[in-house]
Amino acid sequence: MEIINRRERLPFPSPFYIPEVMDAQVQQIEALINQLLLEEPSYFLVSLKIKPTHNIKIFMDGDEGISIEKCVKFNRQLYKLIEEKGWYPEGEFSLEVSSPGIEEPLLFNRQYHRNLGRSLEILFLDGTTKEGKLVAVTEADILLETTEGKGKKAVTQQLLIPFANIKTTTVQIKF
Repeated sequence: MEIINRRERLPFPSPFYIPEVMDAQVQQIEALINQLLLEEPSYFLVSLKIKPTHNIKIFMDGDEGISIEKCVKFNRQLYKLIEEKGWYPEGEFSLEVSSPGIEEPLLFNRQYHRNLGRSLEILFLDGTTKEGKLVAVTEADILLETTEGKGKKAVTQQLLIPFANIKTTTVQIKF
């Protein structure tokens, strides 16, 4: 089943999907989350998606990561607020709050800062990719250290990559 958020649309009409209603729901729930985050500024909303079946999926993160306990706390607070608002008749909704996980792309500058020193794979707007270690982050770009070749023939260089040239960035786990 297709997931909906305010940045993406179903490729076909669904009897359960009315764009204006779904967008309004996303905005209302986002406002509740932002209200909760006022008390916890080291945490932030990464993404909010609502399926036509009223399954609300929220990814949150923190400057120092986010624990399962903190996700549970946000889930309980948010669930209570949504129930009090009465947006879903007879409580016909489900709510999931979790961290984005390592497989989800980085979306915010704060996430890049948290991943300094880690290996990243960058997918550029032109479809090419580059893998390397994240060395620095600014508001406009990142500095990626790459190594070409092996052994004595290995050449290390640093690439300054503007965010404007990046389509997606994912963290790579090295063992």
